[in-house]
Amino acid sequence: MGRRHHFHVDHLGHSVSVTVEAGHSAVVDVLVDGKETARVGIGHERQVALPVELPTDPPTTATVRVAAGPGVPRCLLVPADGGDPLVMAPRAY
Repeated sequence: MGRRHHFHVDHLGHSVSVTVEAGHSAVVDVLVDGKETARVGIGHERQVALPVELPTDPPTTATVRVAAGPGVPRCLLVPADGGDPLVMAPRAY
């Protein structure tokens, strides 16, 4: 079992959280407003882009980009409307 890293950002009034369990094969969990919307294992490439949908009216799409290493993982929320990527801040659990 690897070390867990947690990231968070608020966007358009909604909470987006990511947990990256680092190790030989990393696992990424994405939650929107506390509900799991994606869970994926990352192989040797150590990077993944996951689509998410924020429950706005109408729904807003974005992409969570995760780089699981080397070193400390990093996460970005990339709005689909072409806005600037939002750095997801690390947070302690």
